[in-house]
Amino acid sequence: MKRSLLVSLVVLGLIAATISFAQPPHHLHIPLIARSPAIPPADAISARLQVAAGFAVRLYASGLNRPRLMAMGPDSALYVAERGANRIVRLADTDVDGRADGINPVATNLPGVHSLAWHNSNLYAAGNATVWRLSDNDNNGLFSGSEITVIVDGLPNDGGHSTRTARIGPDGKLYVSVGSKCNITVGCSEGDPRRAAILRYNLDGSIPADNPFASDPDPRRRAVWAEGLRNSVDFIFLPDGRLWATHNGSDGLGNDLPPEEVIIEVERGKHYGWPYCYTAELGPVPPGAQEVRDIRVPLDATFTSCAQATPALFTDLAHYAPLGLDRLANGDVLIAYHGSWNADETPRDCRVQRIRVDNGAPVAAEAFLTGFRDNPQQECGGAWGRPAGVTIAPDGVIFVSDDRNGNIYRIVPLANP
Repeated sequence: MKRSLLVSLVVLGLIAATISFAQPPHHLHIPLIARSPAIPPADAISARLQVAAGFAVRLYASGLNRPRLMAMGPDSALYVAERGANRIVRLADTDVDGRADGINPVATNLPGVHSLAWHNSNLYAAGNATVWRLSDNDNNGLFSGSEITVIVDGLPNDGGHSTRTARIGPDGKLYVSVGSKCNITVGCSEGDPRRAAILRYNLDGSIPADNPFASDPDPRRRAVWAEGLRNSVDFIFLPDGRLWATHNGSDGLGNDLPPEEVIIEVERGKHYGWPYCYTAELGPVPPGAQEVRDIRVPLDATFTSCAQATPALFTDLAHYAPLGLDRLANGDVLIAYHGSWNADETPRDCRVQRIRVDNGAPVAAEAFLTGFRDNPQQECGGAWGRPAGVTIAPDGVIFVSDDRNGNIYRIVPLANP
């Protein structure tokens, strides 16, 4: 009996061993099942806001003080520049229920912090006059003291357009947008060439040798990468390295002029017209188009003709006020339209707009997220909500910040967008 039992056990062991080693390893493990992003139950936000077909919108977080631009962290949490509180907050969803667990401040006392960008495990933030690099050296999830390094300081900060946006380009350089001091230069001297421009620095704040004006007699101009941009609140780099920026052009020409230059392709050393000229076409701007004169502003020795200006790629109705933007996986672009506050006639909506892109060029615009106003006659300056930033996570989930009511919205794709 014992001998028979022993033989049986040996045989069974050999069979088991044969099966174990004969089968490919992946047959021995239960495969991981990809989980779709969670969609919480319908809420007051999904009842109020209308999102494009194929998407669902829900409230992600509330109670923030003028949240602006955002960034997804390497820990998969959403980081938000809370401009009204001069701080950066982390909005994590550890239980994966589609709502932020809470508001966790990770950096404070950052005057006017407006934009965030991760690069090599460091967080770059831009405020009214400063760009900071934040490094969590002690791995405690907070940034303080020596973990916050000033990279660029002393950016012009008098007058209007005080937001600053910093991004790291594919060339490893730091790009910073700085708006103009005024609507137009009549009666107001800009003074500083870093105004109405996108600037370019090395990551230590020095001037790259290949900047277009690196040898200019005025040391402030040496940082300028492109100019004539009255207020490019946000910009992105495409996979092929191109830089696309939003642009808020001049005001005071009526309800329809100039069209809002919602996508400008920003290139080294080019001038984009402000305050002398603007792109007059509505929608896709055809190749060879030339900007037209804003006759309120006289030409000068530095700018003698609108032929010197580079037109936008795509425009939309005046007074839409495009702010933050990001790019969907299929190449389309989502832009937060802050909407009008002083339109002469029909106010412009505050919404998220989808710009359709075909063969690398913007071709059409359509509403993506609406419902922020109480009625079509309401100016967005007094509306219930006003979108400011758009950030798209690697899984396709879209986050929209609302600096009017302090909300963050989370939009989940239900199918291939």
